Amino acid sequence: MKAPLGFLPKARREGIITKEVDGELLIYDRDRDKAHCLNPSAAAIWKLCNGRTTTDQISSSLSKDKGGAVDEAIVWLALAELRRTHLLEDYDWTQPGPQTILGMSRREAVRRIGLGAAIALPIVISITAPTPAQAGSPCKPANQACTQEIECCSGVCTGNVCIGDA
Repeated sequence: MKAPLGFLPKARREGIITKEVDGELLIYDRDRDKAHCLNPSAAAIWKLCNGRTTTDQISSSLSKDKGGAVDEAIVWLALAELRRTHLLEDYDWTQPGPQTILGMSRREAVRRIGLGAAIALPIVISITAPTPAQAGSPCKPANQACTQEIECCSGVCTGNVCIGDA
Protein backbone atom coordinates (compact mmCIF):
# COMPACT_ATOMS: atom_id res chain seq x y z
CA MET A 1 0.00 0.00 0.00
CA LYS A 2 1.62 3.25 -1.08
CA ALA A 3 0.94 6.66 0.41
CA PRO A 4 -0.04 9.63 -1.74
CA LEU A 5 3.01 11.45 -3.04
CA GLY A 6 4.21 13.97 -0.47
CA PHE A 7 1.94 12.66 2.30
CA LEU A 8 3.61 13.24 5.66
CA PRO A 9 1.04 12.95 8.47
CA LYS A 10 1.29 15.58 11.16
CA ALA A 11 -0.35 15.38 14.59
CA ARG A 12 -2.28 18.42 15.72
CA ARG A 13 -0.49 20.14 18.60
CA GLU A 14 -2.29 23.48 18.83
CA GLY A 15 -5.26 23.53 21.19
CA ILE A 16 -4.29 20.07 22.46
CA ILE A 17 -3.44 18.97 26.00
CA THR A 18 -1.86 15.53 26.46
CA LYS A 19 -1.24 13.29 29.46
CA GLU A 20 0.11 9.74 29.55
CA VAL A 21 -1.65 7.41 31.99
CA ASP A 22 -0.96 3.68 32.35
CA GLY A 23 0.45 3.30 28.83
CA GLU A 24 -2.40 5.17 27.19
CA LEU A 25 -2.39 8.72 25.92
CA LEU A 26 -5.19 11.04 26.99
CA ILE A 27 -5.73 14.00 24.69
CA TYR A 28 -8.05 16.90 25.37
CA ASP A 29 -8.99 18.95 22.31
CA ARG A 30 -9.71 22.42 23.67
CA ASP A 31 -11.08 23.64 20.33
CA ARG A 32 -13.80 20.96 20.18
CA ASP A 33 -14.28 20.18 23.91
CA LYS A 34 -13.54 16.51 23.24
CA ALA A 35 -11.45 14.08 25.22
CA HIS A 36 -9.73 11.15 23.49
CA CYS A 37 -8.03 8.08 24.87
CA LEU A 38 -5.49 6.48 22.54
CA ASN A 39 -4.40 2.92 23.27
CA PRO A 40 -0.63 2.28 23.13
CA SER A 41 -0.69 1.47 19.38
CA ALA A 42 -2.62 4.60 18.40
CA ALA A 43 -0.52 6.73 20.79
CA ALA A 44 2.75 5.48 19.28
CA ILE A 45 1.54 6.28 15.78
CA TRP A 46 0.23 9.75 16.78
CA LYS A 47 3.59 10.57 18.38
CA LEU A 48 5.41 9.62 15.16
CA CYS A 49 3.22 11.93 13.05
CA ASN A 50 5.66 14.84 12.95
CA GLY A 51 5.08 16.07 9.39
CA ARG A 52 8.45 14.69 8.26
CA THR A 53 7.84 10.93 8.46
CA THR A 54 6.10 8.79 5.83
CA THR A 55 3.63 6.02 6.69
CA ASP A 56 6.24 3.47 5.63
CA GLN A 57 8.80 5.03 8.00
CA ILE A 58 6.22 5.04 10.82
CA SER A 59 5.56 1.33 10.17
CA SER A 60 9.32 0.59 10.19
CA SER A 61 9.85 2.54 13.41
CA LEU A 62 7.01 0.68 15.13
CA SER A 63 8.40 -2.64 13.89
CA LYS A 64 11.75 -1.88 15.51
CA ASP A 65 10.12 -0.78 18.78
CA LYS A 66 7.79 -3.80 18.96
CA GLY A 67 10.40 -6.32 17.82
CA GLY A 68 8.18 -7.62 15.02
CA ALA A 69 6.70 -6.52 11.72
CA VAL A 70 3.94 -3.90 11.91
CA ASP A 71 1.85 -3.85 8.73
CA GLU A 72 1.54 -0.41 7.15
CA ALA A 73 -2.22 -1.06 6.99
CA ILE A 74 -2.29 -0.69 10.80
CA VAL A 75 -0.71 2.75 10.42
CA TRP A 76 -3.36 3.70 7.87
CA LEU A 77 -6.12 2.44 10.15
CA ALA A 78 -4.74 4.63 12.96
CA LEU A 79 -4.48 7.63 10.62
CA ALA A 80 -8.12 7.16 9.64
CA GLU A 81 -9.14 7.16 13.33
CA LEU A 82 -6.92 10.15 14.12
CA ARG A 83 -8.31 12.02 11.13
CA ARG A 84 -11.91 11.23 12.15
CA THR A 85 -11.25 12.64 15.63
CA HIS A 86 -9.46 15.76 14.26
CA LEU A 87 -6.13 14.84 15.87
CA LEU A 88 -4.18 15.29 12.62
CA GLU A 89 -3.39 18.52 10.79
CA ASP A 90 -5.55 19.10 7.73
CA TYR A 91 -4.53 17.29 4.58
CA ASP A 92 -6.29 16.82 1.25
CA TRP A 93 -7.47 13.24 1.79
CA THR A 94 -8.97 13.14 -1.72
CA GLN A 95 -5.49 12.66 -3.22
CA PRO A 96 -4.88 9.25 -4.77
CA GLY A 97 -3.73 6.75 -2.18
CA PRO A 98 -4.82 3.88 0.02
CA GLN A 99 -8.47 4.90 0.16
CA THR A 100 -9.48 1.27 0.69
CA ILE A 101 -8.07 1.20 4.23
CA LEU A 102 -9.50 4.64 5.06
CA GLY A 103 -13.05 3.45 4.46
CA MET A 104 -12.64 0.12 6.24
CA SER A 105 -14.42 -0.89 9.42
CA ARG A 106 -12.43 -2.48 12.25
CA ARG A 107 -13.99 -5.84 11.39
CA GLU A 108 -12.83 -5.58 7.77
CA ALA A 109 -9.38 -4.47 8.93
CA VAL A 110 -9.08 -7.51 11.24
CA ARG A 111 -9.96 -9.77 8.32
CA ARG A 112 -7.47 -8.07 6.05
CA ILE A 113 -4.60 -7.60 8.50
CA GLY A 114 -5.09 -10.86 10.34
CA LEU A 115 -6.40 -11.81 13.76
CA GLY A 116 -2.93 -11.92 15.34
CA ALA A 117 -2.32 -8.28 14.46
CA ALA A 118 -5.80 -7.29 15.66
CA ILE A 119 -4.55 -7.28 19.24
CA ALA A 120 -2.33 -4.34 18.31
CA LEU A 121 -5.04 -2.44 16.42
CA PRO A 122 -4.95 1.27 17.14
CA ILE A 123 -8.04 2.39 19.01
CA VAL A 124 -9.22 5.92 19.77
CA ILE A 125 -12.10 6.35 22.21
CA SER A 126 -13.67 9.80 22.35
CA ILE A 127 -16.17 11.62 24.54
CA THR A 128 -17.59 15.12 24.49
CA ALA A 129 -16.47 17.01 27.57
CA PRO A 130 -19.18 18.94 29.45
CA THR A 131 -19.04 22.71 29.47
CA PRO A 132 -18.21 24.30 32.85
CA ALA A 133 -21.90 25.15 33.34
CA GLN A 134 -22.93 21.55 32.66
CA ALA A 135 -20.23 20.14 34.91
CA GLY A 136 -21.24 22.40 37.80
CA SER A 137 -24.96 21.71 37.69
CA PRO A 138 -26.05 18.45 39.32
CA CYS A 139 -29.01 16.68 37.75
CA LYS A 140 -31.94 15.22 39.65
CA PRO A 141 -32.54 11.45 39.79
CA ALA A 142 -35.87 9.74 39.05
CA ASN A 143 -38.89 10.66 41.20
CA GLN A 144 -37.53 14.11 42.13
CA ALA A 145 -39.53 17.30 41.57
CA CYS A 146 -38.69 19.22 38.39
CA THR A 147 -39.97 22.07 36.25
CA GLN A 148 -38.06 21.35 33.03
CA GLU A 149 -36.38 18.38 31.36
CA ILE A 150 -32.86 19.82 31.62
CA GLU A 151 -33.01 19.40 35.42
CA CYS A 152 -33.42 15.62 35.21
CA CYS A 153 -30.50 13.20 34.73
CA SER A 154 -32.71 11.23 32.35
CA GLY A 155 -33.70 14.36 30.44
CA VAL A 156 -37.40 13.55 31.01
CA CYS A 157 -39.61 15.74 33.24
CA THR A 158 -43.26 14.69 33.14
CA GLY A 159 -45.89 16.08 35.48
CA ASN A 160 -43.18 18.00 37.40
CA VAL A 161 -41.40 14.72 38.27
CA CYS A 162 -38.14 13.35 36.81
CA ILE A 163 -38.87 10.06 35.02
CA GLY A 164 -36.45 7.26 34.09
CA ASP A 165 -32.93 6.25 34.95
CA ALA A 166 -29.93 8.54 35.16
